[in-house]
Amino acid sequence: MHIHVNGKNIEITEAIKAYVKEKIGKVAARYDQIQGIDVVLTVIKNPAAEGKNIAELSCKTNSGVIRCEEAAESMYASIDLLADKFARQITKFKDKNISSSKASIRDGETDEEIEE
Repeated sequence: MHIHVNGKNIEITEAIKAYVKEKIGKVAARYDQIQGIDVVLTVIKNPAAEGKNIAELSCKTNSGVIRCEEAAESMYASIDLLADKFARQITKFKDKNISSSKASIRDGETDEEIEE
């Protein structure tokens, strides 16, 4: 699994890159079907903007794509919020895939086959 970190209007330092890989890597370790993760960190330079630091994530899996976005006043806070949101979404996605695979196995059986 690869985690790519890119930036818009910000220079990505090694500290930020390591922080993103640490936070997102812990969450990604829960689900083994992840092919790659792209993280884009953006800083809005408008002084009137509320959440000036935005972190976006796009996660490619074997059965779909998961996207999340969070904004905060500091980049580290937005990365923390993004990791929490990604953890909730990956858990939901994992549960949905497990339940749908169990349902598809049972759909092929009829009541007569179960009784015999």
